[in-house]
Amino acid sequence: MSKDFILKTTLGNELHISAFGLNKIAGSPCIILVHGFKGFKDWGFWPVLGQFFADNNYFVLSFNFSHNGIGNNLTEFTELDKFAQNTFTLEISELNELINAYSNNYFGHTDNKKIGLLGHSRGGAVSILSSLVNKNINAIALWSSVAQLDRYSARQKEKWRKEGVFEVFNSRTKQAMRLNTSLLNDIEKNKNSSLNMEKAVSEFKKPLLIAHGDQDLTVKIKEAELLYSWADKSQTEFFKIHGSGHTFDMHHPDIGSNIMFDSLMNKTLQFFNNYLS
Repeated sequence: MSKDFILKTTLGNELHISAFGLNKIAGSPCIILVHGFKGFKDWGFWPVLGQFFADNNYFVLSFNFSHNGIGNNLTEFTELDKFAQNTFTLEISELNELINAYSNNYFGHTDNKKIGLLGHSRGGAVSILSSLVNKNINAIALWSSVAQLDRYSARQKEKWRKEGVFEVFNSRTKQAMRLNTSLLNDIEKNKNSSLNMEKAVSEFKKPLLIAHGDQDLTVKIKEAELLYSWADKSQTEFFKIHGSGHTFDMHHPDIGSNIMFDSLMNKTLQFFNNYLS
């Protein structure tokens, strides 16, 4: 079972949060689940993960970024205007505020304070970049994470700036979802500082798990290999899932687990058990 919270950020935005294992908050470590691009906390495997870690003695927070396109209807993209305005910098700041809220007993008193992040796809990048500004993170698991934030060709960027928007198609919902130039400006302005993935990974001298499917067509496994090349090998594990794609054959709505996803969950649990318990 989970309990819902709404956290208002310093910018006045709202984070919709599901907390799992609330009865364990006092003495258990916390795992924060970080969704990716076109993702949301109630998609497919996220509620499954929340309950899985709670059943294994963790306090778990799963949440929606304020500009992920999901509003009060928690399973439909109804806020495409906000989606268009989203940036990496905004998501990093919101994850940082959520970490601080937990540390300051917003969800209930805790004596443990150990925090692990589990980020999928773009959420993996946001997780590792957050470690540049928040030193309370003890371990990070990256699932199907991007290594490169600038994923656009020169021609795409030229058209984007000329038209003011870049359109992406959501094959699941059949929606055309627009991105304003604010995202492009954010990437280009901060690529050598707060959005420098190589810097964030190489400076994260704490336990890191990089998990990736070798049949991922959305984020190729070469990006996981690039992340691993930057990482401190003495504290980093690289877990390759053979035959698996970007979401490890999990679907929305959830139709049940599979061998690949079960192995990934158990590997990640073992990782957090080793470094948070």
